[in-house]
Amino acid sequence: MKVTSRKSWNPRRLDVRAFSEAEGILEGQQTLALFERLNQERHAGVPVDALVDWTVRGELRPDGSVGRSPWLHLKASLDLPVTCQRCLDSMTVPLEVDRWFRFVADEALAAAQDDESEEDVLALEPKPDLLSLIEDELLMVIPMVPMHEVCPLATGLGQTAAESMAPLGEDKPHPFEALARLKK
Repeated sequence: MKVTSRKSWNPRRLDVRAFSEAEGILEGQQTLALFERLNQERHAGVPVDALVDWTVRGELRPDGSVGRSPWLHLKASLDLPVTCQRCLDSMTVPLEVDRWFRFVADEALAAAQDDESEEDVLALEPKPDLLSLIEDELLMVIPMVPMHEVCPLATGLGQTAAESMAPLGEDKPHPFEALARLKK
């Protein structure tokens, strides 16, 4: 992890106000294995060596009253190996996060302001865990049903995925015709 300000910052319990006042920057690159919930989305059998690249920058911005609010700018990326839901083979999904977060005094104030604000509003206390925040944001951008545009493998029926998704033609026999003949 690279820290570009004089003070050492703990990404697991970040003092967001002090970090923002110092206009701190934290950068890191962690393996997918460190992020338990993201790792569960990984295609089975694929090594856990994918890297999560992230940068967090703090700043103070005027908050409309006399004071200034701490803000964090989070950028994170990951090429996540997931399971294609059509062919069940491995595929890589690029995940990108580029978000701003405004921080307020406590959870109650954050909950009240979050519904009214375009930006995400989080609480200063308890001190946030940046790695958990990064994981949360990356989880939210995973496609609900990841699929190749064109699956590279044939499906179990000997057809390509595109052929298996095509509507049934008139020339194909009805699957229950053979059962009906057996019944007679």
